Amino acid sequence: MIHQYKMNGYNIVLDVESGCIHTVDDVAYDIIELYESKPLNEITEIITKRHGVTEADVLEVAEDLETLRKENKLFTQDIFSGQAELFKQRQSVVKALCLHVAHACNMNCSYCFAGKGEYHGEQAIMSYDVGKRALDWLIENSGSRKNLEVDFFGGEPLLNMEVVKKLVAYGRSREAECGKRFRFTLTTNGLLLDDEIIEFANQEMSNVVISLDGRKQINDRMRKTHENEGTYEAILPAFQKLAQSRNQKDYYMRGTYTHYNTDFTNDILHMADLGFKELSMEPVVAPPDAPYALTEEDLPKLLSEYDRLAAEMLKRKREKKGRDFQFYHYMIDLTGGPCIVKRISGCGVGTEYMAVTPAGDFYPCHQFVGDEKFLLGNVWDGITNHAACIPFKECNIYSHSECRDCFAKLYCSGGCAANAYHATGSVTGIYELGCQLHKKRIECAIMLKAAELCENL
Repeated sequence: MIHQYKMNGYNIVLDVESGCIHTVDDVAYDIIELYESKPLNEITEIITKRHGVTEADVLEVAEDLETLRKENKLFTQDIFSGQAELFKQRQSVVKALCLHVAHACNMNCSYCFAGKGEYHGEQAIMSYDVGKRALDWLIENSGSRKNLEVDFFGGEPLLNMEVVKKLVAYGRSREAECGKRFRFTLTTNGLLLDDEIIEFANQEMSNVVISLDGRKQINDRMRKTHENEGTYEAILPAFQKLAQSRNQKDYYMRGTYTHYNTDFTNDILHMADLGFKELSMEPVVAPPDAPYALTEEDLPKLLSEYDRLAAEMLKRKREKKGRDFQFYHYMIDLTGGPCIVKRISGCGVGTEYMAVTPAGDFYPCHQFVGDEKFLLGNVWDGITNHAACIPFKECNIYSHSECRDCFAKLYCSGGCAANAYHATGSVTGIYELGCQLHKKRIECAIMLKAAELCENL
């Protein structure tokens, strides 16, 4: 399968199955577009008239294309569809937990999927004993895997910081004896972030996710305290201190855009101009009747914003004045990246990765917490609801009929199972709006990487 597009002066040809990316001139671009649908003599007639080149020029390109075909770098066939279920079976051990150390929050964000941090239940704080048992269970069920991941999540995890510290210490105390290594991460809204927590995070957290939606008026419209006050001015200084103390690495400033700021590029650039280098901006996922929900009518504007963001990022890279930054969805590795098993199998929700509530209950991920159909078990008894695990074990890019002929399938791996479920009622469904946005982000990411390599940026 071939996917072709033009962006920022680059003619890009993606050979979907091999992952090879080619930047070509206009003549080769048009020949490739016609190559598998028309005979060579007809292509030659079309191209010589369109571009004013000779027949020999066209034949030379055709010869190059055949060489690339033989090298499995162009027009490559799909050889993985029959192996998808086998690949998924390799996700047989758990590698990561999302510890909900607090089902409570000191903010009152309008779009919070977790129901103001309480996951539509009662406020709760995870005890040390529950967290300790969760870490033990992860060790016991991780097989021979050495590197384990634990994210401290909420609600707001800093409301339970003493337990977080004790759990980190316990995890570290078990590493040598078990032959494991914990990678701890922290997700926080920042209201309680202070120098002591920053120092602890810099010592123990491989990554910290901090939340800001961009411009003050945008952030404060959605991200408020329980007293209905905006949070921008309260959290920004601590976030800036954290980012600087981590040398502008190993953190993400994560925002959410809604129907109210479809010009979200302005919010990303605002954060970049504040000095933040590691940025992410996610589309809100909300009930369709919510006033802030994204709509189909928003889609053309959103797609153009991703184009605008990519163009601005390329401009800043070319300037080489230190104003460039990383955008999470535009980060792509053309020389390595996830292996083919991971690309086909997806994120591992409900198989390799699970969320743990303050009570010790297991759910496939944080976005399923509170939905009793997806209660998998608990940290003491392990996984007991095996039937609920089956859809996740069967979920891969080939279980989504819409993904089979999509150019982005080996980059998005079928998308988010939770978003699909909430949009369609099935984890193998497709959240169509999110799918369209993701495809645009992949095109932008490939263009930026191509420019980086071609221009030595």
